[in-house]
Amino acid sequence: MPKSRVTMCLVLSLAAPLATGCAETSTNPYLSTDRATRENDVIVHLFEWRWDDVAEECETYLGPASFSAVQVSSPIENSVVEGRPWWERYQVVSYEVDTRSGDREAFADMVSRCRAAGVDIYVDAVLNHMTGVYAGVGTAGSTFAEYEYPGLYSRDDFHHCGMTRGDDIEDWDDPRQVRDCELVNLADLKTGESTVRARLAEYASDMLSLGVAGFRLDAARHMPAEDIGVILDLAGGEPYIYQEVLDMVPEPTWALEYVENGSVTEFRYGVSVGLIFRRGSLASLHGKGSMWERVRFLASETAVVFLDNHDTQRHTDENGVLTYKDGALYDLGLVYMLAYPYGRPRVMSSFEFATRRQGPPALEDESIKRVHGADGLNCARGEWVCEHRRGLVTAMVRFRKVTASEFRVTHWWTDGRDRIAFGRGGLGFVAINRSGETMTEHLQTGLPEGSYCNVLSGDPQHGPCSGLPVEVDAKGMAELSIPAMKAVALHVDVG
Repeated sequence: MPKSRVTMCLVLSLAAPLATGCAETSTNPYLSTDRATRENDVIVHLFEWRWDDVAEECETYLGPASFSAVQVSSPIENSVVEGRPWWERYQVVSYEVDTRSGDREAFADMVSRCRAAGVDIYVDAVLNHMTGVYAGVGTAGSTFAEYEYPGLYSRDDFHHCGMTRGDDIEDWDDPRQVRDCELVNLADLKTGESTVRARLAEYASDMLSLGVAGFRLDAARHMPAEDIGVILDLAGGEPYIYQEVLDMVPEPTWALEYVENGSVTEFRYGVSVGLIFRRGSLASLHGKGSMWERVRFLASETAVVFLDNHDTQRHTDENGVLTYKDGALYDLGLVYMLAYPYGRPRVMSSFEFATRRQGPPALEDESIKRVHGADGLNCARGEWVCEHRRGLVTAMVRFRKVTASEFRVTHWWTDGRDRIAFGRGGLGFVAINRSGETMTEHLQTGLPEGSYCNVLSGDPQHGPCSGLPVEVDAKGMAELSIPAMKAVALHVDVG
């Protein structure tokens, strides 16, 4: 069993954002409830980046910009799939650190350099399965066949559920099928067996020995929570854990079992926020009758939140999430996520894609293209998107840090439709205008009297805060004029 258990809390209403459905919690070695170091620390997912690029990004941008951690793609050998789709990284061949992102030496160098820059590395860890049920070769040259991975696993180390045709999951609400049958034909490991647990723990321990600070556990819902807890115990250390658990109904069902091991990805957040920004009323983002009352989200200290991830951004026609392809609407969603006091935020950093299958930008030899190339930074040129480098994201990461000690919403205002504003005590204030016209309002900010910079007003030529200052009077009131599809963010750390 896991070292300790956390009593699950559900957010009942964020009219008072910290109200929860329970009064008792206990210490968990995998989950920090210190808001100064977790919920106000922002993760960025540098999806499919090379290790040398991640290292350089930590040193030149992420560290100085106060990002706390990078989620990197799976570092272990994966199957070489024709066409090199992004999902080949989730088809594990061995635990050798060797992928298109780089080898073990490059990985270790990245972890060390990022840590020196003040940025943790979180590994996207695939523990539930190996490759699809076929024969092939891996990125390190290892060969494999159906349920046969020389030196690691053989047929008896995998589930053969016998409940469905081809042993694939058919009923996604049946816990036995979800955990014992195959996820889209991927060879499903018997994580309840001691030998399998030991090998998975050895892999996790090896990552920790290289300086990795945490894990995003892929397909966690497809493994019993107890199995995950045992594997973590065997691995040792105290990494930050967040588990991928897809739980989309208003009342959480699957996620409740997993918080004993650490944080959980709150998928319903991105879908809810996306749908509201797309076609709902922004008034639904807080208070009475809001999404916080319609959906029982996970407790803030256990939730990792995001507008989109590498999966959901490829299915917007089905789930309505916002992505980089939504332009200004996506930007406004990011401002809300990074300003609102709920969960630990994770920002997606994508590559351009035209099809759901498409892999990262690559050269003719199929090696991944550099982001930090010889011809300069390859961001926003039609290949790497680099959403995290947008000025508004950097500004809002800082905003979240500055307002950390006031983890609550104050001075909520809305026109009932397309415009909202709220404060973070006396430390910060945000106003968002989703409408097609300029928003002119005289609003209470909660801020001390003074002249404030709108940290979202910068431009590449003149730097941050190049717009007109916002004057706050002795009563905390400010006259705001916000163009269509723009936002204002003020905080006490910038004059």
